[in-house]
Amino acid sequence: MNITRHIPNRVLLKTTFVMANMFKVTTRFSLSRSVHPILKHSPFSSHSSHFTPRLFLKSYPCPLWSSSFSFCLQTSHRSTSPSFYSYSSSSYSSSSFSACSSFSPPPIIASVDENIQFNPILQDFDFPPFDVVEAKHVMPGIRALLKKLESDLDELEKTVEPSWPKLVEPLEKIVDRLTVVWGMVNHLKSVKDTAELRAAIEEVQPEKVKFQLRLGQSKPLYNAFKAIKECPDWHSLSEARKRIVEKQIKEAVLNGVSLEDDKREQFNKVEQELERLSHKFSENVLDATKKFEKLVTDKKEIDGLPATALGLAAQTAVSKGHENATAENGPWVITLDAPSFISVIQHARSRALREEVYCAFITRASSGDLDNALLINQILKLRSEKAKLLNYNNYAEVSMATKMATVDKAEELLEKLRSASWNAAVQDVEDLKTYSKSQGALEADNLSHWDINFWSERLRESKYSINEEELRPYFSLSKVMDGLFNLAKTLFGIHIEPADGLAPVWNKDVRFYCVKDSSGSPIAYFYFDPYSRPSEKREGAWMDEVVSRSRVLSRNGTTARLPIAHMVCNQTPPFGNKPSLMTFREVETVFHEFGHALQHMLTKQDEGLVAGIRGIEWDAVELPSQFMENWCYHRDTLMSIAKHYETGESLPEEVYLKLLAARTFRAGSLSLRHIRFASLDLELHTKYTPDGSESVYDVDQRVCRKTEVIPPLPEDRFLCSFSHIFAGGYAAGYYSYKWAEVLSADAFSAFEDAGLEDSKAVKETGHKFRETILALGGGKAPLEVFVEFRGREPSPEALLRHNGLLPVTA
Repeated sequence: MNITRHIPNRVLLKTTFVMANMFKVTTRFSLSRSVHPILKHSPFSSHSSHFTPRLFLKSYPCPLWSSSFSFCLQTSHRSTSPSFYSYSSSSYSSSSFSACSSFSPPPIIASVDENIQFNPILQDFDFPPFDVVEAKHVMPGIRALLKKLESDLDELEKTVEPSWPKLVEPLEKIVDRLTVVWGMVNHLKSVKDTAELRAAIEEVQPEKVKFQLRLGQSKPLYNAFKAIKECPDWHSLSEARKRIVEKQIKEAVLNGVSLEDDKREQFNKVEQELERLSHKFSENVLDATKKFEKLVTDKKEIDGLPATALGLAAQTAVSKGHENATAENGPWVITLDAPSFISVIQHARSRALREEVYCAFITRASSGDLDNALLINQILKLRSEKAKLLNYNNYAEVSMATKMATVDKAEELLEKLRSASWNAAVQDVEDLKTYSKSQGALEADNLSHWDINFWSERLRESKYSINEEELRPYFSLSKVMDGLFNLAKTLFGIHIEPADGLAPVWNKDVRFYCVKDSSGSPIAYFYFDPYSRPSEKREGAWMDEVVSRSRVLSRNGTTARLPIAHMVCNQTPPFGNKPSLMTFREVETVFHEFGHALQHMLTKQDEGLVAGIRGIEWDAVELPSQFMENWCYHRDTLMSIAKHYETGESLPEEVYLKLLAARTFRAGSLSLRHIRFASLDLELHTKYTPDGSESVYDVDQRVCRKTEVIPPLPEDRFLCSFSHIFAGGYAAGYYSYKWAEVLSADAFSAFEDAGLEDSKAVKETGHKFRETILALGGGKAPLEVFVEFRGREPSPEALLRHNGLLPVTA
C-alpha cells in the first residue's frame, strides 16, 4: 500500500517486494485560454469540487466489457503510497484529515493574473485533468489554493462548534480539496517526472506543509473535538464517528498541538525539513536508477537472457539513439529498471555482468551528488528529535501510536517468523551449493549474492521443470485482467467495464475502468498504468486514492461521491507485435495492487475521513492486497487467465501443479529477507544513535547476522535506496507487511475451510469478506473487523502452512 497519505507511497508495495525477492530474490497538451472540456468551475465558487455518478452516467455510459482488449499497467503505496497507496509522508494521515495539517499565508498572487482562472489545478473537475497539468501550473495554482483554504480555515476557527455540521463537515472539505489537488500533482511527479515539475513542487512544498501544520495544530478545532468526546451524547455517535473524533484528537497531539510555542516552532521546523529530505531522497533514488546504463555490443556477454529481455534491451538502446538496434544483433542497453535488472540477475550466464549489475543496484544513490547517506543520518536525527518533542522515547513509539501493534509485539512476531524460517533458509543455500556444483560451477563453494538468483532459477527449472520466461506467453496482460475481473465478480458480485475516454489520463497506455454493482449502477472508478517507463516513472508498484467516497462531498446531496483509485505497475511493456507478456511475479503484483484498490472502491463507509483505505491502521492495510495474491494459485482462477496469447491453449495441468509445488521454493530465504528489512527498520528507529559509534551500515550488518545466511557485502548500501522508510510511509512500519501477511493468510484460510471447490461457499465467504474487510474501511478497528469476518482473532498458522514452514509434527 506504495498503500500515498492514506499511504504516503503505500503501494510502492508489491513491485518493490518483487525486486527484494529477486535479491534472494506524452503527450502533453498546453492549456490555452479555452478551458478543457472536463474542467468546470473554479474552486473559489460555492459549488462542490467533486463529481456525482449521476452526472457521469448521463453523458458517458460505460462501454461494454471486452475480453480481448489490450492495455498497459503502471506502478506506485501510497503515495507514499504507503505506497500502500501514495501521498507524501507528511501530507497523509491514515487516520484523518489532521494529516493535512499546516499553513501560514503563502505569497500573494496578483489578482490580475489572467492565467489563474484557466489554471487546470484550480478548476472544479469530475476527474483530475492529468493530461493538461504542467509544471508551470503548480506554483500559481497551489499558492492560490492554499490562500483560499487558509481563508476557509480562518472562517471555520471563528465559527466552529462541537457538532458534526459545524466542525467535521467543513474540515473534511478543506482537507479533501488539498488532498485531491496535491495528490494529483504528486502523482504526476511519480509517473511523468520532469526537472521542471520537481522544481515547482519543491518551491511550494514548504507552503503546503506550513498549512498542514497550522491545520493539524489548530487549537479551536482540537478543543471542539475534545468537547464532542466529553459531551453527554458521545455514546449515541456511530462507531465510525467515534473513530474519527478519537483519531483527530490523537493526530492533533502527534502534530504538536499541545506543545508550548517555542517547542511547536521547533517541531514545525523539523516537519518541514523532514518533508524536504524525504522528497530529495526519493529523487536521488530515481536519478541514480536512471543514471546507470550499460551498452552491450558483444552477444556473448548477454548469453542466457530470454528473448523478452533482449527485446527490451534493444528497445531501450533505440530510445538512447542506437536506432538500428535489434533483439537479435544488438546493441543492447541494460538498466537498473526492474524488468531489465531482474532478467540479468536471474538469467545472464556471464558472472561478471551479474556482479556489475548487482553491485550497481545495491549501491544506488550512495555516492557523488546523489548520495543519500547524509540524508539518512539527517532524517533519523530529526525523527528522534520529533519523538522527544512529543515526549516519546523514540520514533518507533510515535509510529506505533496509530498502529495495531506495539514495538514489543512487532518484534515478537518478527522473531517468531525468523525462528521458523532460519533452518529452511540454511537448507536453501546448501541446496544451491549442491546443485551448482553438480553443474560444474566454479563458484559453487563460494556463492555470492549475484549468484543466488541465477542458480535459484536454474534449480527451480530443474526441480519443477518451470522456466518463468517460458510461462510468459500464457500470461498476456489482457487475459490476466479479464480473469482478475471475473474473479472479482465471483467473489464480490461486481462488474468491471472499460470506460476509456471518460477521464483524462497522463499516458496513452493508461486504462480507465468503471466498477458496477450487481444492479449495474456505478460504485467506483479506477485508472491502471501498467508499464515500466524508466525515463519518467518511479520504480515499484502502488495503488493510491484519487478521491474517496464521501457523503459530505456529494454533488446532489443525496448519494455519496464515488471513490476513484489508481493502480500503477512497472511491468514489461509490449514489444514489436507481441502484447505485454507477464512473468508470474508480475501477475501476483497486479493482483496485489488490485486488492488495495478493492478496499478503496468497495467501501460502504460514507464518512469520508474513514472511507476506503482512509483511517485504517497502517499495519492492517496490506490485508486485502496480500489476500488477493493467494488467488493466483487457485486452480480455476489461474487456468482462467493462463491462455497462450497466440494459440489460446490453456496452461497444461502438469505445469499448474508444478507451479503450485514451487510456491514454497526458497520460502525460508525470502521470509528472512523481509524480516531483515523490518528488523533493521525497527532497530534504526528504536536503538540507533546517529553520529554514534555505529553507522547505519554497521547496524545493517549486525541485523543480517540473524536474518541472512549469506552476509551482505561490506559495500552493500541498499539503505540508500530504501525508499519505504526514508521516503514513504513505512518508517518504523515495515514490519506491517509481515503483520498483515498473517492477517491475509488467515483470511484466505476461511475460503479453504469453506472449500475452494465449492462455488456456493466461495461466493458466500466472498460476500462476507466484502461486507467486512472491504466495506467497513477505517470506521471500525481492524482487529474487530477481522474477528467479525473470521469469528476469532488471527493466527500465524496459515501463513507458516502456506509457506511450508510449519514443523513436520504440525
